[in-house]
Amino acid sequence: MEILIHNPLSRFLIQAFLIIACARLVGMVARRLEQPMVIAEVTAGILLGPSLFGWLFPDASAALFAQESLPLLKLVSEVGLIVFMFLIGLELDPKLLRGRGHASVIISHTSIIVPFALGGLLALYLYPRLSQSSVPFMSFTLFMGVAMSITAFPVLARILTERRLLGTKVGALTITCAAVDDVTAWCILAFVVSIARATGLVGAVWTTVFAVVYIAGMMFVVRPFLARLGERGSSKEGLSQDLVAVTLLLLIVSSWTTEMIGIHPLFGAFMLGAIMPKGTGFAHSLAEKLEDFAVVFLLPLFFAYSGLRTHIGLLNSADGWIMCGLIIVVACAGKFGGSAVAARLTGQRWREASALGILMNTRGLMELIVLNLGLDLGIISPTLFTMMVLMALVTTFMTTPLLRWIYPPEELAKELADVPERTPLPAAADVFTVLMCVSYERSGPGMVTLASALAGHGPEARRLYALRLIPPTDRGSFYLDQGPERQGAAALAPLLARAKELGAEVRPLSFVSPKPSHDICNVADVKQADLVLVGWHKPLLSQTVLGGTVYEVMRGARTDVGVLIDRGLTAVRKLLVPFHGTAHDKAALALARRLAQQVGADVTILHVVKPKRRSTDALGAQDAVDEVFEGEEGGALRKSKVVLKVVEHDSPADAALEESKRGYDLVLVGVGAEWGLAQRRFGIRAEDVIQGCPTSLLVVRSYEPAAARAPAPAPSAPILSAALAAEPDRS
Repeated sequence: MEILIHNPLSRFLIQAFLIIACARLVGMVARRLEQPMVIAEVTAGILLGPSLFGWLFPDASAALFAQESLPLLKLVSEVGLIVFMFLIGLELDPKLLRGRGHASVIISHTSIIVPFALGGLLALYLYPRLSQSSVPFMSFTLFMGVAMSITAFPVLARILTERRLLGTKVGALTITCAAVDDVTAWCILAFVVSIARATGLVGAVWTTVFAVVYIAGMMFVVRPFLARLGERGSSKEGLSQDLVAVTLLLLIVSSWTTEMIGIHPLFGAFMLGAIMPKGTGFAHSLAEKLEDFAVVFLLPLFFAYSGLRTHIGLLNSADGWIMCGLIIVVACAGKFGGSAVAARLTGQRWREASALGILMNTRGLMELIVLNLGLDLGIISPTLFTMMVLMALVTTFMTTPLLRWIYPPEELAKELADVPERTPLPAAADVFTVLMCVSYERSGPGMVTLASALAGHGPEARRLYALRLIPPTDRGSFYLDQGPERQGAAALAPLLARAKELGAEVRPLSFVSPKPSHDICNVADVKQADLVLVGWHKPLLSQTVLGGTVYEVMRGARTDVGVLIDRGLTAVRKLLVPFHGTAHDKAALALARRLAQQVGADVTILHVVKPKRRSTDALGAQDAVDEVFEGEEGGALRKSKVVLKVVEHDSPADAALEESKRGYDLVLVGVGAEWGLAQRRFGIRAEDVIQGCPTSLLVVRSYEPAAARAPAPAPSAPILSAALAAEPDRS
């Protein structure tokens, strides 16, 4: 170990590697548990500290995280915190604080006052047991009050978005109260820090005066300058490096100013971010440039530094754990109880009030920043620091499961359904509905070309939906400027442009989805889709097409599913249908029949038989084809050419590949082992028909209601059902 660590830079690089890798690995587990990334990063920091790594491998821990190396780690992590607090200020939209009514004012103030008061009372009990006589009781009491009052605004915004609560009444009210809480709590904390740093009454007065002058200068001098800067950054030239440099210089000056005043650099960073113009794309572009490096590299260093200061071994007695439990109970009672009761008194139902209380009780990263400030200033001891870190973890971890229990999907569905009833669906028998699931921009045009041809041309006979599911992210810029809607519109733009060329009306849908396969199946149910059209793009580590999300959709959807491998589909005139007689092959044949009927496409049906068995098998194939096309008369089908082609070949898949090279626009093939296609969650074998086919290909899975299968809807199904059913149907 000592050989590897031959200078401070080598040690720091090894530390950074371990910290980031550990945070990402724990993050994979956290996402499985539907927990925010901050839980993983805090946990990873504690695991790398003396509570686990130092306990199991004391020599390695002493070498890697030696005391002399911690100042560098602290310095870099504090730079990361300054940038992160600037990003938090960027996320805070002042519009959230206006026009929300008396309810948000009452709840937000109550959710500060009640936990602050309880924290002060708790300080009476903790001060003689966990503090030193050198710490002023007033500073200790005020700090405990602030620490109990914190709400993690950025984590809360992500939870609300992922749970699809942001557009509901309780979501809008919660995000408003959290924004007010954030601003209020940081102002109070600035006051507490100034008192703790002041050498006397005169020093405290001067700190207050300078703080007021600083705030006035930021509001009336810097803010107008930033508005002009934002206009320039939103112009066609975009955000240049010069503008980024000017912004960073302002960040440094603002942070340095608050440090000189006697508050803390973090307040200067937060203040600058809060007054940044939000009405243009300047804030969004700036956040995109800064946040990846700050959040992925710098912020985990802060968590690791906090973890190195968290000694769970200090809680080595029953009294210690009892006090820790008391802190958690008081924290939950103050934040949850104060918010929930205030919400109830303002007219909210108990279920809504409880959900709001649970959300406001989320502390996360913001609490950890406050606790490190208290430890650095000597206001709290390492033992109390450890207890408070555990409290922050518990209150953040409990948010998602408690929210799912108290505010279940069924109740959320009622709120989302509180809109005018949709127009009833037409009763016409030949209405054909296609749900197109768009993952990437380039897959949209081919999808709508096929869907439009399948659905037909009459307004009463077509219903096309384009669904864009957006994976949740830890990026703050994602939530600025209506990130989900913005990303959804961008991904669907090429599809909608192609639909306009074809004269097809497509209704776009987009939302954040942590479980895309379940949500696709549920949207298909709500929209009564006749076909779910899924796109595909080559995986990073596998050659399998019919695996992963595609597999889950094909397994769970209660309708036919088509996987489109688009290789430049612009027209549907000449079709090839490899046919072996399975239910999936018949479903592919039925789609080909519909294309022949709607757009007059020519259909070649390829039936492959083993050598010397041609006559018997050909008769069976002809009967199956006649059954599918039976009863179709007139219209476009008369103009279509339908041919059954029987060939002898030992390998049906190879025969289909050979035939596909004869100039077809689209090949429709049913899922089945005979074509080298099998649905499987994981796979190491490439599907040769898909990989070798030179033209666009549609892999079809037929829905069999009688087949034993797992139920399709996800736990969030009622939410989507209500939200999507509420969308007007204008056909």
